[in-house]
Amino acid sequence: MPSTPSVLFVCVHNAGRSQMAAAFLTHLAAGRVLVRSAGSEPADRVNPTAVQAMAEIGIDIATEIPKILTVDAVESSDVVITMGCGDTCPYFPGKRYLDWKLDDPAGQGIEAVRPIRDEIEHHIRTLLDDLGIPPIS
Repeated sequence: MPSTPSVLFVCVHNAGRSQMAAAFLTHLAAGRVLVRSAGSEPADRVNPTAVQAMAEIGIDIATEIPKILTVDAVESSDVVITMGCGDTCPYFPGKRYLDWKLDDPAGQGIEAVRPIRDEIEHHIRTLLDDLGIPPIS
């Protein structure tokens, strides 16, 4: 893996799970990982309850914009992580593909989204450990 690994989080709408995961990795890796997120059918905006859940722990995703998944994004990533949402990615040999089975925060209240957020943080900390990058906090 290169000195600065790149990670792509993919979920259909790129509005909840993948946005929270990208924000956690960006925050905890502090510039030591190139982070992207995308979806095959991006929503118009990030899920407001996901925004609220992340704001509770001091991470602001309010200005993030869902992005379309491209072949180039997959090809230029070292690790591609789908969020248990059934989205598929182009396959390139030599990439590491993971699927994290996570509940969908869409249409859920804050009480349901907090455990999803916390599970994502756990996955991110494990990923950082696998990459040999200690989290900043």
